[in-house]
Amino acid sequence: MTAVFALATSLLWGLADFGGGLLTRRLQALTVVVVSQALAAVALGAIVLATGGWREAGPQLWFAVGAGVVGPTAMLCFYRALALGPMGVVSPLASFGTVLVPLGVGIVAGERPGLMQVTGMLVAVIGVVLAGGPRISGASVARRTIVLTLISALGFGAVMALISEASTTVTGLFLALFVQRLCNVAVGGAALYASVRRGTPALPEGGLPALRDALPALGFVGIADVAANGTYALAAQSGPVTMAAVLASLYPVVTSLAALGILKERLRAIQTAGASLALVGSALLASGG
Repeated sequence: MTAVFALATSLLWGLADFGGGLLTRRLQALTVVVVSQALAAVALGAIVLATGGWREAGPQLWFAVGAGVVGPTAMLCFYRALALGPMGVVSPLASFGTVLVPLGVGIVAGERPGLMQVTGMLVAVIGVVLAGGPRISGASVARRTIVLTLISALGFGAVMALISEASTTVTGLFLALFVQRLCNVAVGGAALYASVRRGTPALPEGGLPALRDALPALGFVGIADVAANGTYALAAQSGPVTMAAVLASLYPVVTSLAALGILKERLRAIQTAGASLALVGSALLASGG
């Protein structure tokens, strides 16, 4: 069951990333973050009430608050990067942070990376450089896109590390994710309000009717992200965490395949090689002992 849950995580995260990036091409990124997370919070609130998850409340929820503060920044940077650059490059580069940051936390706590993990770091760094498309010929991926992607990678890794400290049970995980989403909405909503005050419209062309039309897709993005967190927790609890992490880290493949099949994206050979190396580096980081 570990493999089933972990592969489901990859599928859900990959589709959520693709949907979020696609929506950001016609909606403001902050609007996508706030609305999708608000819809996810509603669904999680119902689950917490149904399972009695509120009984798991305790000081550990401050980790969920921290994740909720960091998360909107990571998502905003990620969605903007997806809107600006090829999904086949952005998604794999963002994935290695979900492994790299927890690894760094372990090193600070006294753990030491094995040879496989050190190799993974080097492979991922090389992948980052190549995925940017050095100017050997043709146009490269914009530096801004790479910077936004790397910020989102570190943010996603921080969120994973914080959420892992926020609960020890399944019902506690639901509560932690609910608290995280509430903070996501609060922080993202404040940023959206500030953006509107500066003159950036929150609504797309077409106003409220256009936003209403996008609600099913926004709901899917938010709920798929939450469901992926849940299936990953089940995968980690039902078997080896290393297996769960490796299989769950394959989600950029889903995003890349969706972009290739639906958007007809085409990458230069050097970009494909770099994105692939970043994905391989993620798997090495997750599987190394």
